[in-house]
Amino acid sequence: MKVLCFILFVALYFSYNSVAQSKKFNIHTIAFYNFENLFDTINNHATHDDEWTPNGFQHWNTKKYFQKLQNLSKVLVEIGTSQNTNAPTLIGCSEVENRRVLEDLVQQSLIVNKDYGIIHYDSPDKRGIDVALLYQKRYFKPTSYVNIPLIIYDNNNNNKSNRKKVVVEDERDDLQSIERNNRIFTRDQLLVTGFLENEEIHIIVNHWPSRSGGEKKSSPLREAAGALNKKIIDSLQKINPNAKIITLGDLNDSPFNNSVKKALNAKAKKEEVLPLGIFNPFEEIANQGLGTIAFRDTWDVFDQIMMTQSLIQNNFSQYQYWRAGVYNKPFLIQTTGLYKGYPKRHSATEVGFSDHFPVYIYLIREEKK
Repeated sequence: MKVLCFILFVALYFSYNSVAQSKKFNIHTIAFYNFENLFDTINNHATHDDEWTPNGFQHWNTKKYFQKLQNLSKVLVEIGTSQNTNAPTLIGCSEVENRRVLEDLVQQSLIVNKDYGIIHYDSPDKRGIDVALLYQKRYFKPTSYVNIPLIIYDNNNNNKSNRKKVVVEDERDDLQSIERNNRIFTRDQLLVTGFLENEEIHIIVNHWPSRSGGEKKSSPLREAAGALNKKIIDSLQKINPNAKIITLGDLNDSPFNNSVKKALNAKAKKEEVLPLGIFNPFEEIANQGLGTIAFRDTWDVFDQIMMTQSLIQNNFSQYQYWRAGVYNKPFLIQTTGLYKGYPKRHSATEVGFSDHFPVYIYLIREEKK
């Protein structure tokens, strides 16, 4: 009887694997990369970009600029290629100065054949850095996009009693009201809706407020960013409870901070995600000791990609989440000096990549026979 059971087990095992191996899947890589100071060499007098000009502190010139573009394109074309030979279909990006630098980037020889489209808006950030979305036109067709401002104020002036009462009559008056109330100008959140092949998907690209002034003191700013993110997601789910939504970006917080755990109520385990809830695979990545950015020899996962429950249902007749990763290949890592082991960023002697590692997820769908 034991021999018979063993034979039956072996037969079932190989039968199952034969069926599994016979299935074929379409796969798309979705990525996010903080480009860290992707500035052109032209001084924009409306923003604080003087450092990144030929006469500025970085002595930023045309040669360095195009080396930076070449470096970034090398990374972009290789993200996720361990499981998908194609470069990412969608790339959320941050710390870009304007649309022109993105136009120069997608024309680099390594990625020009990917035919990336660009969705970008100028944000009110004082340094002039924005978020954007790159997409391969052959696979993704955008149908709408909008930049949604994050309206936050300096903590010392956040009390209503400290504000002047202003009657808002139009957008210009509203802007004047905001300026009088000490608004902290930061990056907008970019919402893009489109079709990944024939399936509608929503992408939110983020770069939340920094930890300037300290993590604890600045935490309410990122919690406000998380609340805005959740509001966007809720509005999409109100229209369609099964909406497939991916929110990604540099959050300047870890998966364990209030901006993610409380404002978004993101869960680390699929089985804990309720309908309309949010899954964050990068919490498990953080638990594994991996990181996307280092500070004082401590790693953290600021760069994250999260998704709604509709993308983790394991119904592979439609696109579903498969796995996530941090792209941290050796050529992206500093090998000498004080910052050995850190992401290889720009220095006085070398044009690097970024102080962040990019992150990615795979979406897969079973091919129809």
